[in-house]
Amino acid sequence: MNQGKLFESIPRHKFESLTKSELIEFSEAQARVIEQFKKEISKLQAEKENLEQQSLLVDDKYIFLKKRFFGRSTEKESIPVEELNLEIPKENKDPKSRVLLPSQRYPQLALEVEDLELKVVPTCACCGELTTDSGMFEVSECLTLNPREFYVRRTRRKKYRCGKCHGSIVTTPVVPRITPGGSYSDDLIIDVAMSKYCDLVPIERYTTIAGREGLDDLPQNSLIETTHQLADFVEPVIKKILENEIKPSYYLHVDDTGHRMLKNPDKNHYLWGFSNQIASYFEVHDTRSGRVISELLKDSKCEYLVSDAFSGNNKSITDTNEYRLANNLNLIHQVYCNAHARRKFKEAREKMPDAQVYIDLYKKIYYLESQAKGKPPDEILELRSQMLPYFEKLKSLCSEEEEEKYSLKSSLVVAMRYFSKNYESLTRFLKNPILPIDNNPQERLLRNPVIGRKTWFGTQTERGAKTNAVLFTIVESCKLNKINPREYLKNLVVSLLHNNEAITPNEFKKLKESKQNPTG
Repeated sequence: MNQGKLFESIPRHKFESLTKSELIEFSEAQARVIEQFKKEISKLQAEKENLEQQSLLVDDKYIFLKKRFFGRSTEKESIPVEELNLEIPKENKDPKSRVLLPSQRYPQLALEVEDLELKVVPTCACCGELTTDSGMFEVSECLTLNPREFYVRRTRRKKYRCGKCHGSIVTTPVVPRITPGGSYSDDLIIDVAMSKYCDLVPIERYTTIAGREGLDDLPQNSLIETTHQLADFVEPVIKKILENEIKPSYYLHVDDTGHRMLKNPDKNHYLWGFSNQIASYFEVHDTRSGRVISELLKDSKCEYLVSDAFSGNNKSITDTNEYRLANNLNLIHQVYCNAHARRKFKEAREKMPDAQVYIDLYKKIYYLESQAKGKPPDEILELRSQMLPYFEKLKSLCSEEEEEKYSLKSSLVVAMRYFSKNYESLTRFLKNPILPIDNNPQERLLRNPVIGRKTWFGTQTERGAKTNAVLFTIVESCKLNKINPREYLKNLVVSLLHNNEAITPNEFKKLKESKQNPTG
């Protein structure tokens, strides 16, 4: 009998007249209805929890995107150092310290002295007599400049003839240039390239600036071509950076970012960056596969790769180690970036305040690392040993028992699982004073290429992508060595024009230091 009809067919005052079999049938029908109601309630509760988790996930993504586009660019946060029980050296501030004059702040600049005098000699305000020159001055200084001036250089090569037989004419040889017979000097070519790749000024804006300075109608396409010509000309130093400074490195940073190819927008391209303390090297590829890394690492001496936990990076380590194992070479170990792990907790904090405890522990870890900067290896290890309890506390907080307190799809649980899964690689730097705590140095080297990508939207062709990689390799390597990219590039071009060996930015730095300290 239908359950609903059964209930309707038995009025309450007639229950006493039911037989035993009818009562049993009624009880069973009632139990089935109750069970069905329970299932419906459980199903609705499950749907509610699922909707709540989806809502939480959407909120997390919204907060992440909002912070990414509108939030602070720095990840630094203050920490009450008294919590660390460390001796903090006090800064010695000279009470007599004052603001330096421009000539003191910039002693390398030429000093132009301008004396101002009155055309009419004044009279004394007391007695009315004419005053005389006292030999004293009221001195002030300011920093100034001469506006940049474009001009045309006409080169006349003298010809020599024989006055006796008139049989031959000898012409003075041409001065070597990047583009022999070209319309642009080496200085202008370097200025265009450095304006774009060092100062991040698009070629279009460069021509606009030149127009305001009196040079109208400077063709953009021909200036872009000069950057390609310069990149081809300095390619020997790029190969030297790769072979002599990147591949022999004990450890390497690696990271990548998207690179827009305007003539092939449907195919994703990526700018790959490799670096250490003295050199930076870039390549553009149409893949994010770990094969890019493994191809570079196979014949390198690198033993530690500093990166994030991207699966492609893991695959590259696996492939490289298989090759090295077959050839009896040292294996590569992964060193994961703690800044990535900390960043995930910061993203979670926007929605879940409980993430603050994880961030506070990372604050203490990073404070200790800041104290270790520039210290001898034994002192670095001593300070890093003090980080271990904080890492262990983080590990215990990221246990499965703690995860059960939160939604499995929440950003906090994602951060906790990321830390737990990669704990060994995140803490590998603790036992090796040479290894860095994170991959921030490489991320900083990618900052200018990323800003440049947004400024000039991408490159038209494969050749443009190669020029992009070559010139950013030079500029970022110069920054690592704290030398002026323009000065270095001018010296490099002159050296290559005279068939001398290409010198890397690090070699140029050492050469300058040896000239400044010949007895050192």
